[in-house]
Amino acid sequence: MTNRLFRTALALVTALAVAAAPMAATAAPARIKDIVDIEGIRDNQLVGYGLVVGLNGTGDGLNNTPFTRQSLTAMLERMGVNTRGENLRTANVAAVMVTANLPPFSTQGTRIDVTVSALGDATSLQGGTLLVTPLLGADGEAYAIAQGAVSANGFSVQGDAASFVSGVPTTGKVSSGGLVEREIGFSLAAEHSVRLSLRNPDLTTSRRIALAINDLIGLPVAVPTDPANVRLTLPNHFNGNIVDLLTDIEQLVVQTDQVARIVINENSGIIVIGRDVRVSSLAIAHANLTISIAENPQVVQPAPFSQGQTAIEPRTQIDVAEDGTHLAVVPESISLQELVDGLNALGISPRDLIAILQTIKASGALQAEIEVI
Repeated sequence: MTNRLFRTALALVTALAVAAAPMAATAAPARIKDIVDIEGIRDNQLVGYGLVVGLNGTGDGLNNTPFTRQSLTAMLERMGVNTRGENLRTANVAAVMVTANLPPFSTQGTRIDVTVSALGDATSLQGGTLLVTPLLGADGEAYAIAQGAVSANGFSVQGDAASFVSGVPTTGKVSSGGLVEREIGFSLAAEHSVRLSLRNPDLTTSRRIALAINDLIGLPVAVPTDPANVRLTLPNHFNGNIVDLLTDIEQLVVQTDQVARIVINENSGIIVIGRDVRVSSLAIAHANLTISIAENPQVVQPAPFSQGQTAIEPRTQIDVAEDGTHLAVVPESISLQELVDGLNALGISPRDLIAILQTIKASGALQAEIEVI
């Protein structure tokens, strides 16, 4: 039965390979705006340290988190309350790190979302309020301030003998809780040359983008400098600035291309196969080995009046079953998807399939990159 299934699957694989051989794969079309990033148009990451108050006994233990105690004391002193040397026992305050992304060209007064994450041993930030927290950039300057009610990403409940946690209650968001106070100076309209950075670098795609732009403008204004970048220069006769030029070209559709690649997640057994993956002619042998171990200990009683002791005699039964080895000859230029379909028809598990793919790569018969994550 197994041999018949194997011959049927192999015949199916061979038939698919022959049928697919004369067909040339076509690249996926995409707009330029969907595959490139424009120089100067980028987010900036901000970070700050603050306090969340109003927690229902789920905050930091001040005896275990000295930084929370120091921050609370300093905050109260700024409010005119002197608590130095006092024994603070509140559990309604938590020290948090506040993070946010500053969108490009954000002006003063723009609202942004911020994320808060507990630093100490707080168990939940649900129901808390973030106090005014400056958000700093990489240069140490404050570009925004954050404050507002925290919406936690989970919850936790606890009784005398059991507890339950859903999600991560020690992180949360403050929607529109950040207020931009300083703008990042960059005038895109004043630029005469910008760089288009490909999100998936590739020489062929880079050249196709440049050709599409030059065909539209009628001048060699776009030059592919490397697989990841295309330099775009504003032509002298163009009626507009660089923003107008970018608006005209971002809707152009180009045929993207990529290196043949297989991505394997060994932890979950997930395999993602690229469209252009091919294998050379080769033979594959695969055998399933099953080992079962059974423990059946027996109790041995001593003879009557022998003054012996009851003993347990271990008995182990080991069974080794090995299926017949299957040897398959794979024709040249068969796509990897067709190979996988044929192997799946034999009932090969994802783990075995990963091992087969890695072995084919080691043999030099796989024309693709294997990336293990």
